[in-house]
Order: sequence, then structure tokens, then C-alpha cells
Amino acid sequence: MTSPTRRLRPDAVLIQAVIAGALSFAHLHDLAAAAGQSGWKAWAYPVSVDLLLVAAWRRLRVGRDRSSWTWFAIALAASLGANVATAGLLDLHQVPAWLRILVAGWPALAFLGGTLLVHAPTPDAPAPVMDEEPAAEVEMHRTDTPDESAQAPVRAPELAPVPLKPPGAAVPPALLDHARSIADTHRTTTGEQITAEALTARLGLPAPTCQEIAAQLQLT
Repeated sequence: MTSPTRRLRPDAVLIQAVIAGALSFAHLHDLAAAAGQSGWKAWAYPVSVDLLLVAAWRRLRVGRDRSSWTWFAIALAASLGANVATAGLLDLHQVPAWLRILVAGWPALAFLGGTLLVHAPTPDAPAPVMDEEPAAEVEMHRTDTPDESAQAPVRAPELAPVPLKPPGAAVPPALLDHARSIADTHRTTTGEQITAEALTARLGLPAPTCQEIAAQLQLT
């Protein structure tokens, strides 16, 4: 089999770019030569302007910062200025002094711009977000038979509820000492222990309080 031959089709944009580049290159050369840059130096100026223009354009494609736009505008102004100056608006036989100064200072300016454009840090591109695949579900089956006796809960023996003694009334220590003094006086006088009813009558306090005092004094 024979490979199909590719036909070269003329591209209008490419042809226009070649024509524009050639004319701009020639205009820059003529302007540099008129400003006193003879020989190979006149041909180096168009190369310097175009290289700075390309470097700024490449930088703009990566990240549009203010520095890239500034140097792109400077290189474009130099190229357009040469085109306009050589169109008959400027006498190339009597070039003004300010234009000679601009042409003489262009190499240093172009070197500075190219260095800043090439060695400036490139903004980091955002990392692509990877779609995380869900983990595969693993179904587990037990092959052994569980022991029902081991899994059965063991019940604790039930304990009979212990009746709680209702808390008595709180007796102040001073009142308890007073009641003990009455009981001691009664024992000294009569030779017998005072009864709970007698102590209640002597104290004249509520019955729960007297019962608690009698319980603490162990009176019947």
C-alpha cells in the first residue's frame, strides 16, 4: 500500500505573518542603521525586539501577570514605532538625539526584560482532582457454628430487697446532750432509767424528734 501524499495548502495567516515579520524586521534594521548602528549591529536590533516580543507572548500564555503585559507592550511599541518612523514621518538622514539614545539603550533594556520573563517563577497549576473510587464491599460469612450455650447470657441471682430504715429527724448535738443530762438527773434522783414517754414530756418537742433522741439514748 502506498501512503497518501499530503498536499501543502497555503495558509493565509502564515503568509501574512511572514510578510509582517519581514517588513518589521527591515524597518527596525533601517532605523537602527540611521541611528548610527552599522554592520551586524543594525541586524541584531530586529532580532532583539522580536525575541523580547516572543518571550513576553509565551509568558502571557502561561500566566497573565502585569510584568508580561508590560514587556509585551514595550516590544510592540518598539516594533510599531520603527514601522511608523520609517514611513516618511522621520528624516532618517537627520535622526534626533533622543532616538539615538533609545536605540543605544535598547540592548540593556531588552536583556533585562528577557531575563525577568524567563527566570520569573511560573504560577503553579491547580492539581487535577482525582475521582476516588468507592471501596469494594466485602461480604463475610462464618463457617463455624456458634455455641448457643456460650452466647446465652448468665443471669445473676436475684437478691431479696432489704427494707430500709426510714431516716429519723436530725438531732442537734446540743439537744442530745440536754436530753442525756435530763436522763442522768432522773437516774440519780429516782435510781431508775427514765422512760421515753417521760423524756418526751420533759422535753416538750415533737414526737419524731423525741423518738430519735430516745433511740440514740437507748431508752424504752
